[in-house]
Amino acid sequence: MRNRIYTAVAGCFMVFFLFIAGCSQESKPAMSSMVIADDEKDPAVWGRKYPNQYDSYMQNEQRSTGFSKYRTAAQCRLTPWPFQFVLYDGWGFGKEYNDPNGHTEMMRDQQKIDPSRKKAGGVCLTCKTPYAPELRERLKIEYFQRPYEEVLKEIPEKHRQMGVICADCHDPATMSLRINRITLIESLKAIGKDPDKLTRQELRSLVCAQCHVDYSIPKDSEGKSSGLLFPWKNGKWGDIKIEHVIQQIKDDNLLEWKHKITGQKMGHLRHPEFELYSSPGSVHWAAGVACADCHMPYERVGREKISSHRWDSPVRRGMRACTQCHPQGADWLKEQVLNIQDRVNHMFTKAGYIIAQAALMIEAADKLPGVDQGLMKRAKELYQEAYYRNVWIGAENSMGFHNPPEALRVLGDAVDYGRQAESSAKEAIIKTGGSPPELDTAKIDQYVAQTYKTTDGKTGFKPDIQRKAALLVQ
Repeated sequence: MRNRIYTAVAGCFMVFFLFIAGCSQESKPAMSSMVIADDEKDPAVWGRKYPNQYDSYMQNEQRSTGFSKYRTAAQCRLTPWPFQFVLYDGWGFGKEYNDPNGHTEMMRDQQKIDPSRKKAGGVCLTCKTPYAPELRERLKIEYFQRPYEEVLKEIPEKHRQMGVICADCHDPATMSLRINRITLIESLKAIGKDPDKLTRQELRSLVCAQCHVDYSIPKDSEGKSSGLLFPWKNGKWGDIKIEHVIQQIKDDNLLEWKHKITGQKMGHLRHPEFELYSSPGSVHWAAGVACADCHMPYERVGREKISSHRWDSPVRRGMRACTQCHPQGADWLKEQVLNIQDRVNHMFTKAGYIIAQAALMIEAADKLPGVDQGLMKRAKELYQEAYYRNVWIGAENSMGFHNPPEALRVLGDAVDYGRQAESSAKEAIIKTGGSPPELDTAKIDQYVAQTYKTTDGKTGFKPDIQRKAALLVQ
């Protein structure tokens, strides 16, 4: 009798565990013996060997809106901050400047943008296509100088819309992390960091830094693109600040466009995520946290533990990456993120309007006969200092969260330089006997609404939640 009871109980447990096993999510089987060719670019082929990572990667195609207060896929980044129309007047960014849809859609996004954004030529493909390294090697200087559409045709037609792929970050034989963009390799050497002696944790940030960095496009005497570089040479590992970048723009004459309002040639700055994150003041960088720790958190797929290959803001994924280290809970953590971003946005908006006022004051002074050229030269130099600092934070994609103390320091200096630029231009006007125009935030908005339109024909003025949250500037 007792044996029959034991047998029955054991049978029940067996049925229960079989039921649980049947209901549990199974990870997809991998083709472990498969060899991936050195030149294989198609992620679907890699996915046959790493199916769970591939499924995660394909989630980048999913659109999410409203997850962030300041960044949303495909949202215009001009209209929430109208002062940018003044700052970018004469530059492609002043016509069209949108948030991207995601890493897998980079090439599709780029081929849709306004032609003014692609005037630099084939060099624009450097961070967008996985074919960039071999195009650069094969075409030499023509890669940078030939028209964008011509260089695009050098990519196999079936891959002309292919964005970030497995081979951009991984060696196909070992799956070890690697960097293959020569621009990053050269820039690491310039700051004394040996690209052949990188730790795995360093690589978990640097594979991202192949593209999530500021870059400049040098021009030849005819104004054609002659290369691409990261303006890091005045900095060092863990300390590449805006001051270092501005100095190189000046020293190497890295001027790419002409500002219509102030009439001066300018350099430009693009998405310096790695530079801001790794600069002094970054708590997470100092703690040894890599980009992948926050943007590729571990997840379980059936019995397998993988790094998420859906590259996301932690805010969009319920703060799951943050709760791996912080015990306070997702809601509390999100509130801290938004508090930081609100403060940075406040300073970014305040600085932006001040700099726009300075630009229009310079324009007014330039129109006066006999204006003091010494004062105007000073005003324009100060304007550049303010402009570069404001764009450094505005172009960076975390609204300052990657390094709050540094973001606020830079924007504080932008306010100061902007005020000085406006003051110098005012002094020049008064010195001629003229009256400086009265400028404030409302007048800038009115000017923008009357003067600028985006490529879709819409007005450049759109007060929305970003701006309402920020306008404590008067």
